[in-house]
Amino acid sequence: MTRPAPLRLGVVGAGGFAAFLTGALRELPDVTVTVVADPDADRAGRLAGTLAARPVPNWRALVTADDVDVVVVATPPAGHAEIILAALRAGRHVFAEKPLATNEDEAAAIRDAVAASGRVLVVDHVLRYNPVLRALARLRDPAFAAGPLLGPVRRLAFENDASDEDLGPEHWFWDERVSGGIFVEHGVHFFDAADALVGAVPSSVQGMLGHRPGSDLIDLAVATTRYPDGALATFAHGFSHAHRCERQLMRIDFGTAEARVTGWIPVYATVDLWTDDAGAALVDRLPARAAELLAVDGHRLRDPAVTVSVRPHAGPANARERGRQRQLPHRCRITLNLGGEVAKPYVYAESVRAAMHDLVRCVRTGDRPVAGVIEGVTAVAVAAAAARSAREDRTVHLRQSSEHPTACPS
Repeated sequence: MTRPAPLRLGVVGAGGFAAFLTGALRELPDVTVTVVADPDADRAGRLAGTLAARPVPNWRALVTADDVDVVVVATPPAGHAEIILAALRAGRHVFAEKPLATNEDEAAAIRDAVAASGRVLVVDHVLRYNPVLRALARLRDPAFAAGPLLGPVRRLAFENDASDEDLGPEHWFWDERVSGGIFVEHGVHFFDAADALVGAVPSSVQGMLGHRPGSDLIDLAVATTRYPDGALATFAHGFSHAHRCERQLMRIDFGTAEARVTGWIPVYATVDLWTDDAGAALVDRLPARAAELLAVDGHRLRDPAVTVSVRPHAGPANARERGRQRQLPHRCRITLNLGGEVAKPYVYAESVRAAMHDLVRCVRTGDRPVAGVIEGVTAVAVAAAAARSAREDRTVHLRQSSEHPTACPS
């Protein structure tokens, strides 16, 4: 069978993220970069030169170019909506860096444009494609775990103590007109990841903001979301640390199990659980299924490590939780290790490659992407509601629809 021709990518933006993104995609045989656009001609020329592509001075020329099938948007957030809309109207598919847009109206316009154009749009919500979080989802999937091994998410907490060493006072990150604010620019990753883990979208959100002492600069944003089944998730995004003092932790309560995931690009996780005979037998078999458990779209990771321990009959068999009788005699631990901090660039690149592979697959099959326009719109809606909640000092309720939530009127 003849392999389809690679999809031709036009990259808008030639900064550091564009360089990382295109470097990650070089190993994908299904795509090739043909055009690079950036208002800085030297920067566009340098990136284009490394990719054997041609530079153009502005994105408008790129989205209508005959040698572009997919427009890759790698600019600061404020420019996303205009570029994405123009690309869709020109009949191009889109791979967009998060956030999809900086406000709900722009996000809704993109949703409508995707529907009208019939094109595929993937948002670079890399956590949806992360091998560790994918593994946790598989352990909840009866098709994989024959149980499942993990129950529904009851509580999720994500804490990100991030650095501001590279974010000087003039950086666009601090300007809400450009970034959308911390909830939108950064929080969308984690609102979206929580939705994927819970398997639902929030019904309400509360947000609070913290300022740098002696300044109006907001460098801490905290939000709590509530889901229709009663699950709660809390997110803290702080940008006030030295690089060496950065810390990230995600804790997920599954009732009979707890997962702890480290790194905002997760590379390591532990799952502690109590289970029955069938669950303990499944845990015992996981190391032999490591490649399957930690697979990403397109291929399997190199050297994934899954280690387990099972303590049979570590406690009485009978247990009771939330009014239900359970049989939980065996205590188990599962460790997922992709190589620690040194593996983070590799895992990040693998997640980006998986997202692009997803786009290629959907272009060729007509399937819906894992992180498509609905996921992008939903993340922006929740982030905007968190910001609104913080400004107005109240809970914001989200109107549920079949596709995505919107904030209810005041």
